[in-house]
Amino acid sequence: MASTRSTLASMESHLLESMGSRAGASPARPIAAPHPRDIGRRPLPDFGTLPIDQLVPDPAQPRTDFSPEALRRLADSIRDQGQLTPIRVRWSDELGKWVVIAGERRWQAAKLAGLATIECCFQTGDLSPSEVLEQQLIENLLREDLNPVEQARAFASLMQLNHWNGKQVAERLRVPASQVSRALALVRLPEELQQRVVHGEIPTRAAYELSKLDDERQQRLLADQLAKGSLTHEQTAGLVRQRRGRRRDKPRHTKLTFPTEGGWKVVVSAQRKGSYHEIAQALEDALAEVRHRIQNDVQLF
Repeated sequence: MASTRSTLASMESHLLESMGSRAGASPARPIAAPHPRDIGRRPLPDFGTLPIDQLVPDPAQPRTDFSPEALRRLADSIRDQGQLTPIRVRWSDELGKWVVIAGERRWQAAKLAGLATIECCFQTGDLSPSEVLEQQLIENLLREDLNPVEQARAFASLMQLNHWNGKQVAERLRVPASQVSRALALVRLPEELQQRVVHGEIPTRAAYELSKLDDERQQRLLADQLAKGSLTHEQTAGLVRQRRGRRRDKPRHTKLTFPTEGGWKVVVSAQRKGSYHEIAQALEDALAEVRHRIQNDVQLF
């Protein structure tokens, strides 16, 4: 019996250890549950701070026009509230500096505010010039920061880089194809007229009409009248049609014929485009009128 007890005593430590307990070790403490605010949070290696003079603007950035007044207002906000959103940057071996992909306006305002450093999101993977331009276009288009000519030139650059047509650009950027085609029309204008569009002297819609003319002299004459406010968009479109020798398109209309088994034909027409719901309402109104005439014994012939 003594021999059995001594054997069990010698085996006790091994038995306890096999069950997760060690002699002399402090009792295990349960792991504290994370606070709800910390669930899902983790450190991000792609974010950090850079000296503000270690960044340069992207020479291919589609947006080049920054309002000095808007920059001053943003600089005041950064000075008071700090930088609320990091900018996106990529490293350039050729320049030996970080290049701003998105957020150049914030970077310029931060410099104006006197900041020594700026918060950044680092683009670690390689991006082709086309991919960089796509990202910049998407960001600016979503915020509507690009002026019409900047947008047109960016579309044209994307087409040249990828050998795309306007429809492919529209599909890639998720914008209407008409937006791309109208923007590209501005690039066909003389540089002088493009700048007048940028500065707001010529409305964009009217400038699109001017692009339909092949004669630069006529374009400038109409542009001068637009800048003076003596022409509306509709008047400009009419004058462009005249100079191109085209008549105004006939207004679209609706005309449908519904034959019946008795040989009658019911014709519904309107001087505009309509829907079947509108046609159904018109037929109900007509039927009510027919019934009213029957009740009042109105003769058909």
